Amino acid sequence: MIKIYHNTRCSKSRNSFDLLTEKGIEFETIEYLKTPLTKEELTDLISKLGIEAKELIRKGEADFKANFKGKELSESQWIDAMIQFPKLIERPIIVKGNKAVIGRPIEKVIDLIR
Repeated sequence: MIKIYHNTRCSKSRNSFDLLTEKGIEFETIEYLKTPLTKEELTDLISKLGIEAKELIRKGEADFKANFKGKELSESQWIDAMIQFPKLIERPIIVKGNKAVIGRPIEKVIDLIR
């Protein structure tokens, strides 16, 4: 089962959502701003993405600039920051099995669902 961690207000997230819908792919939608992720879920996502937690941070967000800009945090601290401020999480994240991609550019999603 494919999952999309989705923010309905984000055009890139809507593009990935629409792509999955147009392809007739059955998927689960997780609106992570309405249903916050647990530390375990976020840690699992980061592992499936094959990145470090800080690579999942949206550095243009006001919450980042106000609270974290210029700070060096541990992996666990970055995860805690994303749990406290979920808008910091890059989106969309699409998961298929043990692999995940950030849906920017959309070609990453296309490659994942092939």
